[in-house]
Amino acid sequence: MIRVALLDDYQRVGLKLAPWRELAGQAEVQAFHDNVQDAAALAKRLGPFEVAMALRERAPFSRELLERLPNLRLIASAGMRNAAIDLDAATELGILVCGSAGSLRPTTELTWGLIFAVTRGIPHEREKLRRGIWQDEFLGWGLDSKTLGLVGLGNIGAQMVPIAKAFGVNVIAWSENLKPERAAELGVKAVSKEELFRAADIVSIHLKLSARSTGIIGARELGWMKRGAYLVNTSRGPIVDERALIEALRRGRIAGAGLDVFDQEPLPEKHPLLGLDHVVALPHLGYVTEQVLTIFYRETLDNVWGYLSGDYKRVLNPEVQSRLRPRPSA
Repeated sequence: MIRVALLDDYQRVGLKLAPWRELAGQAEVQAFHDNVQDAAALAKRLGPFEVAMALRERAPFSRELLERLPNLRLIASAGMRNAAIDLDAATELGILVCGSAGSLRPTTELTWGLIFAVTRGIPHEREKLRRGIWQDEFLGWGLDSKTLGLVGLGNIGAQMVPIAKAFGVNVIAWSENLKPERAAELGVKAVSKEELFRAADIVSIHLKLSARSTGIIGARELGWMKRGAYLVNTSRGPIVDERALIEALRRGRIAGAGLDVFDQEPLPEKHPLLGLDHVVALPHLGYVTEQVLTIFYRETLDNVWGYLSGDYKRVLNPEVQSRLRPRPSA
């Protein structure tokens, strides 16, 4: 019988959203609800397991960790891309990595939720009302005729466009590889990086994290922004220089920020961003919906069945397949 670890199940739903009982007699499934970043501690936890589910990038499957896990044969990634898994190391060590489907819509929805939250002061107005304050000096502003600057016009960035237009928002976009023809197809104006940061009332980030995109928004870019503008990040924390962002917010260089992602996750309890009134911070909820997590866990179950039978599903490193043999049925 194999052992399966479901990591970082913060909501304690991993064992509920898929029919794991189907594996009775062939696999023992255990869910862990806390987050462990230290490689030695994570290796100790995962040592007895043959299969581990990586729920997005919550746990770092580095080469250092993988080399400490001789029993690990399958990593089931939630999603078809996971920057926290060293795929080259997994391939060299003969560890199969399989992915799962999902949906980008929830992240788009949450991005708009943050935009409304910061521009209308929703969380703060709610708290003031609970303290007996019925309106005060704060005035939010409507979106009609404002300018949304999209840093990245990939799948999620493109989903932002028709919603923006429905609210009467002008949309401009920039990324290093953005072609004017692609922007024109979506009814968006492609601009330079500087023009976007100077013109946008809301800057919304929709890039993949990579060596090239890390720190691509720093003190210079934040300095270009209008003092009344907002930054929204539902992509990945390290795309923005966090120290520069905190400094810009403290000095009032920008009006505020809506953040769902951070350099360090989970975010430490006394992190400076949590003490700023004009920041709406969420605990990386972009993809965290019942529908998406159900897909993740059910397709992870499917990946475990594929591993047991030799009928591997959604393989991210196919070079490993020829080195694996189907496991005998229990």
